[in-house]
This record gives sequence, C-alpha cells and structure tokens, in this order.
Amino acid sequence: MDQSPVRALNFSHGSVMTETPPSFVPPPDEAANRPGPETRPVFCAIAWLAQAGQSGPCFTGGYALPASKPRVGLLVTCLVDLFRPSIGFAAVHLLEEAGCEVIVPAQTCCGQPAYNSGDRADAKSLALQVMQSFASCDYVVAPSGSCGGMLAKHYPDLFADEPDLHATAIAFGAKCHELVSFLTDVMKITRVDAHYPHTVTYHDSCSGLRELGIEAQPRQLLNSVQGLTLVELAQADVCCGFGGTFAVKYGEISDAIVTHKVAQASQAQAEVLLAGDLGCLMNMAGKLARQGSAMEVRHIAEVLAGMTQAPAIAAAPERAR
Repeated sequence: MDQSPVRALNFSHGSVMTETPPSFVPPPDEAANRPGPETRPVFCAIAWLAQAGQSGPCFTGGYALPASKPRVGLLVTCLVDLFRPSIGFAAVHLLEEAGCEVIVPAQTCCGQPAYNSGDRADAKSLALQVMQSFASCDYVVAPSGSCGGMLAKHYPDLFADEPDLHATAIAFGAKCHELVSFLTDVMKITRVDAHYPHTVTYHDSCSGLRELGIEAQPRQLLNSVQGLTLVELAQADVCCGFGGTFAVKYGEISDAIVTHKVAQASQAQAEVLLAGDLGCLMNMAGKLARQGSAMEVRHIAEVLAGMTQAPAIAAAPERAR
C-alpha cells in the first residue's frame, strides 16, 4: 500500500458504494442514484454494508499501519443506520478509496446514551459487545465524533475498576477513530477528488472537537473539494443544543441553543450547513425546517465522497442536489 505522505482520493472507478443494495428499489428515473433514507427499510443499512464488505477473519496484531491493506471495522452508529444510511455508504466509499479493506461486523449501540444517563451496567454490557465484535480489526472507525469519543475515551473509564478489562478497553480505544480524522491523521489523505459547487459552513460538534481534537481535519478536506466555498461559522465550536439525552431532558434550553446556532448559520450566508455528527445535524436541520429555511444540512462524508444525490437532512425528497 502507498504510504507516501501526500495522497488523494479518486472516485472515478467503481466500488461497493456505487452499487445499488439488493434491498433497495429506487424509482426507474433514479436507478443510478445511491439510495437515500426515504427508500430504505429499517435496519437495512448495517445488514447490507456487512453483506457488501469483505468477509473472513480480521487481521490481528499491533495497531501500527499494516504493510497490506488495513482492515477497518465500520461502526455505523444507531442514528446513521436508522435515519441516514447514505452516511454509512459514503464512509465505506471514502475508506475503500483511502486504501482500506472495510468490514461491518455485527453491532449494536456503543452504549453512549446509557453511559451519559448513569446506567453503567448496561453501558458496560454494550461496550463488551462492541469490543468483542471489533476485537481483531486493525482499526475501528465511526462517522461520528460522539460515538468515536465514547469508544476511544470513555470505554477505559467504564472498566477502571476491572484491571483486565480496563487494559483491554485502553488497547481497544487506541485503535478507534472518527472518520475524517482517520482519513487525514492515519491514512494521510490530504485532498479528495469530489465536486460540490456550493457555499458551505461547518459546525464543530462538541465531542469531536473537545474529546478527539477534530477541527482542522474537516476543513482541510473540504477545501480540496472542487467548486466548494467554505465560509467560517461564527462560534463554530459552540454546542448546537443536541447533546443526546440533554435535548430530551432540557427541551427548552436545547431549543434556545439551537435557535442561536441556526441564526449564526444563516448569517454566514451559506447554502449548506455541514457537520460530522448526525445527532447535531438532525437537531439543526429540524430547527431550520421548522423555520422554513432553504438552507440544506448534510454530513461531511456525503460531500467528501461526492454522494449528495439524496435529499438533504429534513428536506423534502424533491430538494436533492
């Protein structure tokens, strides 16, 4: 595998992501388009990604970049599987074009909602399932700084009182990454061969920024997209008000925060609002939709992979780009 410090992604040749999943039946005039959430049966995404990926045992050994293709386990995440599978398809495409062999092991929730709610017993049970499913993969990648941070930073805390499992959780966390930072920091990707002729702004999700240090990486790759103009969002590092269960427990406070956030996004005069966490994106997209805004909301992976045929998040089907 090419390990030169500067590498580019090229989407000109076919990959798993350009095929139509067998469980999808898009309209005839959209047969060439990749599937969007409105055509997807519930729980289809993980099952089809697993079917489409390479089968067989994962590599074992240390966490240094393997001489051959690194075997990457994709943690799809609950929200992506249920609400926006196109993000999972885009993640597989980006990882494969970066030179990775992608597998999608049997998986469930990473345990973050339980952990944040103080339910450590269920959080531990879910964490053990995840660690077992991905144990022999070289890397674990999630298209989410929130779930990625749970795996990398909070699993060790969960098992701090169990020495054997604590060591396992530390080792497991060391190979877990958020998607965009994995592309830039591990696979050394510096640019993508994608085209998106729109003005966009970017929101830094709390967990990705504060737990994983993800800030420059998404901007680096977005600036390489042909036709894309990136304008900075005022207070891009301020919470959007989602916070998982926070938005449920403190709805009025959450609404006040997201109202301020989307007002700043509107002031940026961008056509599209991007971020790396679907929870944040759904929160902001929902608020914009209720306000009647024409601003689109998308996950960064869809733009980097050139997979923006599906309607934007919370948009009507006819508003696909």
